[in-house]
Order: sequence, then C-alpha cells, then structure tokens
Amino acid sequence: MKIPYVNLNLQWQNEKKTLLKLIDKSLGAENWVGGKSVEIFESKIAKFCKTKYSAALNSGTDALTLALHLLGVRKGDEVITTPNTFIATVSVIVHLGAKPVFADVLRDQSMDPQKLEKVITKKTKAIIPVYLSGRISNMFKINKIAKKHKIPVVEDAAQAIGSKYFKKPSGSIGDIGCFSAHPLKNLNAIGDSGFITTNNKLIYEKIVELRNHGMVKRDRINNFGYVSRMDNLQATVLNFRLKNLDKIIVKRRKNFENYKKYLNRNFVYFPDEEKHQYNSYHTFVVQVKKRDKLKKYLKTKNIETAIHYPIPIHLQPASKYLGYKKGDFKSAEEQSKKILTLPINQFLKKSEIKYISEKVNYFYEKNL
Repeated sequence: MKIPYVNLNLQWQNEKKTLLKLIDKSLGAENWVGGKSVEIFESKIAKFCKTKYSAALNSGTDALTLALHLLGVRKGDEVITTPNTFIATVSVIVHLGAKPVFADVLRDQSMDPQKLEKVITKKTKAIIPVYLSGRISNMFKINKIAKKHKIPVVEDAAQAIGSKYFKKPSGSIGDIGCFSAHPLKNLNAIGDSGFITTNNKLIYEKIVELRNHGMVKRDRINNFGYVSRMDNLQATVLNFRLKNLDKIIVKRRKNFENYKKYLNRNFVYFPDEEKHQYNSYHTFVVQVKKRDKLKKYLKTKNIETAIHYPIPIHLQPASKYLGYKKGDFKSAEEQSKKILTLPINQFLKKSEIKYISEKVNYFYEKNL
C-alpha cells in the first residue's frame, strides 16, 4: 500500500475525458488571454466567497503583491505577518520595498492577536493574517485591532478557499482576500493561478487595470502595471473544478474526523475545530515529538508526508538583513520542529487513514 501526500494523477484520470473537451472548446472559440471563461470564473468565485468583486490573476503571489500595492505599501513601510508562512507572503512585502514585521503564533499556528498589537508602529501599512492549512485566524480580534489603528487587513487565504469564520467565507472578512489556485490547492488549476476578492469597487477596478500592464485601452496607459492575468485555459479548468469544490471539502473534513477517531492524541497534537469555524483542510498538520524519525518511519511504510514549514521565515538566509535571531518567535520556532503534514487528500480511503494512524500510534508506543 503506497499512500501519496497528494494524488494529482488520479484527479486527472477522473476528469480527463470531460476536461479535454472543455479545454478544446475554450482554445478553439476564445482568445487565449482574456475572455469569457475568465469573466465567468470571476463572477462565480465572487458569489462563492460572498463578495461584490473578484479579479482573476496568474498566482496567489501576485494577488498579494497587487493587494499591498493598491493599499499604498511602498519603500520604508512595514507590513505585519507571521514567520511560519510560505515564503511568498513575505517576498511580496520585500519586493515592494517594505519591511516585513512578524507577530508570533498561537498553538494552532495562527497569528496571535496579542503579539500583533505589540508590533504595530506608525509605519505599519497593512496586516496579513495567514490561514495555514485552511484554518482561519482569530479575525474578530485581529480586525478589532486593525480598526483601532486604522490599518487595512489582507487575508492570505491561499490555503483556505471554502473555509468559513462565523459563517463568513474566507476572502470576505478583511479588506482584500488573496487566493492561490496552484495545482496543490483544493481548488486547483493545471498551473499557477490565483485571484483576489473584495467589496471595494475602487480596489477591484485598479487591480483589473494593473494586472494587464496598466492598460485602460490598448494604447492608453494610466499607470505602469504588471502582467498578472489569468489565461482562459486555467479559467476553463477552474470553472469546471469549482462545481466540485464543496464535495472535495466535505470529503477532506470526513478524513479529518477519521484521523480524530484513529490517532492517539496522547502522542499527537492537532487543534480541534471550534464551533465558529468551518475548515477546508488544505493540509492536515499535526505536532509530534521525534518528528524527523517519525517521517522516516512512515516513509518505510510507503506513507508520504511533508513539512509546512521546517524553517521559519525570520531564520531563512534571505531574512538575515532584517536582524532577527533564533528565539525571537519562540512559538513558531518550537512548532517548526514538531509539525508534520499527513495525507488528507480527497482520494484517501477510510482504510488508508486507519493504516496511517495505526503506524503513527505504533511508532510512539515503541519509542516513547
């Protein structure tokens, strides 16, 4: 029995017959860049996220870049986020000339609101809570702090399409929601793709302008822009896959419930879902002792795992110039040594989750 962390091959085999027809129709009938499929996707995703507007882009990274750019983030400004995120969250801050400032995290890996308020300064231009694994941060407290200091909130919802917080979908809770549709996401394209959501008409209109070189018309440029468009091929795939997204999330949530049933929580920590949360489980991250040994052991049992993420951003070589050191963000650093991502993809069978859990439990019964 070999259990992959993700199973894109099986997804393609299940969808190939239908998708090939849709792709052929799209490429034969539309402009390859900018067209009806993109417009349809934007309309559907805005409805899904319960926002007034959505703009389709070429990646979640560009979604963050354009969001911060339009909020006026420039050289010398500061943007607060967490140190345990994917590198793109921080890279976009750096590329805009701003300084990334970190707030440590709670045990569930989400931004600690108390730590957030302590690092706000007059230079703070935006706050980016990161919804790791599909778990939405404590946005009630974060938004309250942001409102108090008059700072906009950008949701890094790259991993959280379909998650909800007090019944509000991700992407509708802050000023701008930023999403990735990378192939590994729950709503996945067949290459890099992303989008933003917002209720702010001006932000939406500016992003639509900037994503296409800043063109207002073919020969008129009001502002120097980016090349951040989603092409019709990706939009076609996403329109098809969006129909199945709710079912995929339901299956991943069932997988989580089975892990709860079979994993011995004397050995394994993972946060429970709170009543006001509805998590989409992009990943299933547990925290364990002897993480590296467990990972190697599971590999011998043909169980593929991952680590999201083994080195906090402030300890990466690229961040050396920021002046952070080991011990500055103890919670994120401690978690980085314990976190392990177990398979939770929608193609898993209950028997496979039971098998994974039994192997994890056995490892600790023999090694603790």
